[in-house]
Order: sequence, then C-alpha cells, then structure tokens
Amino acid sequence: MVGSGLSNQTGAAIGSLAFPVLGPVGVVAVRQYVAALVLFAVGRPRPRSFTWRQWWPVLLLAVVFGTMNLSLYTAVDRVGLGLAVTLEFLGPLAIALAASRRRADLCCALLAAAGVVVLMRPRPSTDYVGMGLGLLAAVCWASYILLNRTVGRRLPGAQGSAAAAGVSALLFLPVGVLVAVRHPPTLTAAGCAVAAGVLSSAVPYLADLFTLRRVPAPAFGLFMSVNPVLAAVVGWVVLGQRLDWTEWAGMAAVVAANAIGILTARDGRTPVPDGRTPE
Repeated sequence: MVGSGLSNQTGAAIGSLAFPVLGPVGVVAVRQYVAALVLFAVGRPRPRSFTWRQWWPVLLLAVVFGTMNLSLYTAVDRVGLGLAVTLEFLGPLAIALAASRRRADLCCALLAAAGVVVLMRPRPSTDYVGMGLGLLAAVCWASYILLNRTVGRRLPGAQGSAAAAGVSALLFLPVGVLVAVRHPPTLTAAGCAVAAGVLSSAVPYLADLFTLRRVPAPAFGLFMSVNPVLAAVVGWVVLGQRLDWTEWAGMAAVVAANAIGILTARDGRTPVPDGRTPE
C-alpha cells in the first residue's frame, strides 16, 4: 500500500516536470496510452462480444477516465500536487457518505466541508480555476466509482476497465499527435510522461490488485485517505511546492473525515468504495 501510494504521487510529480514542453494535455495523453497497454495486457477484453448494454457504461467510463486525469493534471499545474489530490479525494469521500444516515458520517461530511472552505477561502493568490478543476476531478472520480461498479457487474474480470482505457486512449490519440506536432517533445519530457504513466497507472493498479487479496477493504480504504498527505510530501520533495499551515489544516480535515468515517463504520461497511483511481 505504501509503495502504491508513493508510486502514484511520484508519477504525478514526475509527469508535471514535462508540463513546460508537453503541457498537461500531452502528459495525460501519454498516460492514457500507457494505462491502455497495461489494462489490455491484464484484462484481455474481447470488444466484439460486447452487447450495447455492456458498451454504454464502458464508453461513459472512457470519457470519465480521460476527463478525470486531464482535470487533475491541469489542477496540479495550477495549484500544486497536494491541494489538487486533496480536492480530488472529495469524490470517493462523497460517495461513501452520501448513502449514510449516521450522525458520525454527517459530522465527517461537515468536517470535510470545513476543510474545503479553508482550502478555497478568498485570497489574492487563490486560483479558483485550478480549484474548480480539482473539484471536477473529484466529480469524475465519484462517477468512475459508480460506473466501474456497473461495468464490473456486466463484464467479467477487468475486461470493462481495459476496454474503457483503450477507448480513452483512442480519444486522446489525435490530441497526442497534435501536441507532438506543435510542440515536439524532448527526450526528457517524453521520458517523464512515460514514467508518469508507468508509476501512476501500471504500478498502482497491479500493486492494489495484489494488496486487496491480503488486506481487508476497510484497511485499504483507510490507507487511501493518506494519499493527499503523500501527494503534499512528494510535491514538496520533488517539486519544491510548499503549503502554508492553513492549507495543511484544510487537508488534514479532509483526511480526518475519511479516516473517522471508516473507523466508525458498521459491520465492515467500506466508506471508500471499490473504485481504485486509475491515476
């Protein structure tokens, strides 16, 4: 779990080093290609056998997949890795708390909302576009979880996720070509983008696959809540992005809301649903 989390956030940080050459769009395009190759190798989908009832959630998942990564990486470019990942994490947290009627979960929701207010409070330097993109990534992650459940029920194994990754890569193919023509990538930039795809897509997916065979889902969900902190630390070490104490406080509120929700859950209810982010 530690290796998966660090790999995910380190990949995002390394990918951001290619922004000056490729931009967030170019880096995300390369990531989509790498994710498609990995998931196709693991899932081995057979698209010709899919029915329309199976295809439509796969197509929606492909759109959400690409939009989530694009909005997250653009937010990372504007507000930094730690804040972007914290805002994105509100997606699975909202899904976990939405169906609950417990007072503890209501308190968690209020705590998370307070954290968001602290993070987005008006200041001269506040980048509301970047914050908005982080929240869009949160909406996409929540949608990804719900769509992944539907796809998982209608297609065996990882076929649905693999097919969605393939469609998303096809959608980004003309984008990648256009970026390469207008801004020819340097060897370093291309290497950073590929590394982002491997570290943030391939390694976490395979690591989580093995982890969930040995670790209870609630424990896995609890560890996932630490990802914003890992992102902030990696952003500081790799990119030199420092957060002030109010931003750390807002992030801590979001992390605590998720952790409390899991620790007080009844009968193994898993506040962070089975929707591992494909970041």
